[in-house]
Parts: sequence; structure tokens; C-alpha cells
Amino acid sequence: MRERRAFSISGWVVFTAIITMAVLLGIYGYGNKLWEILDSPEGSPWVLTVIGGGVFGLLMLLFGLFTVQPNEAIIFQFFGHYVGTVNGEGLRWTIPLIFSRTRMSKRLRNFESAKIKVNDANGNPIHVAAIVEWKVVDTAKALFEVNDYISFIQIQSEAALRALVMQYPYECFDRNKVALMTHTTEIVSELKSKMQSRFDKIGIEVVSAQIGTLTYSPEIANLMLQRQQAKAVVAARTEIVDGAVGMVELALKKLEARNLVQMSTEQQAQMVSNLLVVLCSDKQTQPVLDLKTE
Repeated sequence: MRERRAFSISGWVVFTAIITMAVLLGIYGYGNKLWEILDSPEGSPWVLTVIGGGVFGLLMLLFGLFTVQPNEAIIFQFFGHYVGTVNGEGLRWTIPLIFSRTRMSKRLRNFESAKIKVNDANGNPIHVAAIVEWKVVDTAKALFEVNDYISFIQIQSEAALRALVMQYPYECFDRNKVALMTHTTEIVSELKSKMQSRFDKIGIEVVSAQIGTLTYSPEIANLMLQRQQAKAVVAARTEIVDGAVGMVELALKKLEARNLVQMSTEQQAQMVSNLLVVLCSDKQTQPVLDLKTE
């Protein structure tokens, strides 16, 4: 079922017609001395018919008036049958025989999902929650495709979040691999896509989806912190060694190219060892002078 437009016209036109008709009926009744006709049992039936029909018409026009707030829609039903939706704001009028009217907000809304416990791709338990901004774009789907579209949004948001977290690790020191902690843009984009695919069937648009909470579960938080620190130290040391090797290689090439000194293989090895100690040490190195006496 898709949303379709219900018949409605500007309510101010009908309101003007109601005022005009009421004035004309008053003039007609005054001209025909309606009060005398009502007091007399032999009153003119024609005058009473016109007045009665006019009053009935006024009531029908009056009952057809309704107002629509900005970013609001009204869904009309006729004896359980979906007639259509009115989205235009302001005073409107429609056929008064459409009895059932359901108001639905099309404003931007948001909620924070409950904090759920999920195992990431590495099997580590983490706590995660999402903040979702959404709005209704198809009122017919939202109202008739599910029993309670708000409850459906909350449950399906948590399901999409759970499915996403299980695909990726919490953290990864390989920059080429997507991780929940480091690749926020990619994670948020995929989360929004997963939610939108679930909400299309009920006419809901996901405006944005953000990760509100992302932490290790308390029972492993301390252990994961220690492992994280250890991995960070190893990663940092790896980069330091790579840089030191490159600097040593560059130094040897420049010394050889400029022919500043002549070194044997043992002297080059000693020089490489000294340079690596200086470059890779986490403490300030102290020079040692070799003083020999003959």
C-alpha cells in the first residue's frame, strides 16, 4: 500500500461559503417571517423545507472543515477503507462523510537505542548503542503495514546495529581493515544503509545514524586495555625500527657516495649496530669515548 492524495480544498473558501449561506438563510427567514410560520401549525412547508435544507447544508460544510499543522498529515478512512492522505497545512475541507481521521507527524524525530551487549568479529563482548534520526515519508505504509511503526523502528534499529557490530572488530592496528573504533565514517554509513533497507517497507526515512555508545564489556575491559596498550607499543616499535633501518641505509649510502671514510665490513656492522641503538632506544643515549694509551 502506498500513500495517495485525498480530496481536499482550501477551508477558507468553504468558510466564506458558510458565512454567505448563513446570511442568505437569515435574510430569507426574516423576509418570510419564519417566526410566524413556526408558531402557526399551518405554516408554509416550502419555507421550512428551504430553511431546514439550508441548515443541514451548513452543518455538512462545517463538519468537513479541519486543520493540518506544519509537517503533519491526516489519513482518511471510510468504513475501514483507506481513502487518502492530506499533507497541505492550514485550514482544509473535505467531504464530511469520511468519518475516520488519523493524525500523523512527519516531523524529524530521534531516539537512542538501548545499550546492547554484542560480540564483535573477534568474539570480544562489547556494549553498543545507536542514535537514530528518522521521519515518516509514506503515511499509508507507516500506519497500515505494521501494527506499531514506532516500536518496529526501535526493534529493527537494534537488530541492524547488532548485525553490523558482529561483522567488524572493535579495533584493528591494520589501517587497511575496517574497525568499529577507528573507521567511524564507514561504520556509520553502513549502519544507516542497513537500517534504511529495513525501514523502506514501512515508509520511514533514516536521516542519520550515529554510534552513541561503544565500549568493551566490563568483565574484559581491563584485559582489553592491557592488550590494547601492548599492541600499541608493538606497533610503535615497529614503526621506529622501520624508520631507523631506513636512516641507517641512507647514512651508509651517503658515506659511500661522498667517499668520506673507508670502512671494512666489520666497521660497517659496528656502525649499523651503534646507529640502531641510538635510533631505537627509548632513553637518551650517552656517548662512550674509547681512550687508548700506547
